[in-house]
Amino acid sequence: MAEQYGFFVDSTRCIKCYACEVACQQWHGIKADTVHRRTVQEECTGTFPDVKRRFTSLSCMHCESPLCVASCPQGAISKREEDGLVVVDKAKCTGDKTCATACPFDVPEFIELEGGGVVMDKCDGCLSLSREADEMPRCVNTCPTKALHFGKLADMAALAKEKGGSQLEGGTVPSVYVAYDA
Repeated sequence: MAEQYGFFVDSTRCIKCYACEVACQQWHGIKADTVHRRTVQEECTGTFPDVKRRFTSLSCMHCESPLCVASCPQGAISKREEDGLVVVDKAKCTGDKTCATACPFDVPEFIELEGGGVVMDKCDGCLSLSREADEMPRCVNTCPTKALHFGKLADMAALAKEKGGSQLEGGTVPSVYVAYDA
């Protein structure tokens, strides 16, 4: 496989504006309040008056060892050789939801099809929009505080290191780095 691509999320910069979520839904033609390929998560710690909040924008982890790929009986989910992104062939997906059960990050969501049934949907790094090789995913381009970054995983690791961040943990080896504290 060529170099793995992934995300770096600088949650010290995220202000929970939801621009990343809205951009994703708009560009992909996803109806509001249905599927969320990217979500801003909030974590609160402490007790009043010393309460801390942090926001982290996350999507598919594009794992090194994705359990969703291994669990799909139809072979509808695959990991691309050229960049390591995990993608869904919606024509093969039967919506049996085994991928949702297998994913330790609860990423797979399902879109209802006209005429019945469902099909899995998730972040694909904006590949479905035929983005140019050097163009960033819409969530990254839209983030007003530059909290989101996308690129070669080694570059994301370097950005995270500068900010004191680290790779998200998990047996599937997520392709996401996060910095939580300034």
